[in-house]
Amino acid sequence: MTIKSQLESLLFATVKPIALKDLARALDITPAVAADKLKELEDDYKNRESGISLVNNGKSYQLTTSAENSDLVKTFLKSEISGELSQPSLETLTIIAYRGPISKTEIERIRGINCSLIIRNLLLRGLIEEEFDKKKDLNYYRVSVDFIRFLGLSELKDLPDYASLNSNDTISRYLEEKED
Repeated sequence: MTIKSQLESLLFATVKPIALKDLARALDITPAVAADKLKELEDDYKNRESGISLVNNGKSYQLTTSAENSDLVKTFLKSEISGELSQPSLETLTIIAYRGPISKTEIERIRGINCSLIIRNLLLRGLIEEEFDKKKDLNYYRVSVDFIRFLGLSELKDLPDYASLNSNDTISRYLEEKED
């Protein structure tokens, strides 16, 4: 795989902008090399009139839809955001509700599949929130206040069997074993 391809994959898989230094560190390259390859990637999108564009705000980068397609995308996403949740989305949301704050890696260990797009969709819908833990260098997810309010609860502890599922030793041991 080329550096440009790897950068594109990292940017595609994330929900929010990524700092140049973080992209460089992930690929074990210098920020200057990363910046050059990102410029090439940006030019590629422009030259082929792609529906994707690379946005650079001077500090971080993010893949977005092209400005020309923004109305189309807004219309399409409106129905996706307001429509019913898929079974995988409901499962992921349940895990986050009962085990949050929880990392993407832990969610994927429990579900056994990549959850990037599901998490992105839940974030877009405002059902979950993301918080970065600087000490662990990880993002953690928890349900949003809007989600709790939508369920008619005053706090997550009011969910059925919350105490037993939130502190379930079997799940905790499973997650610890998978780390090794």
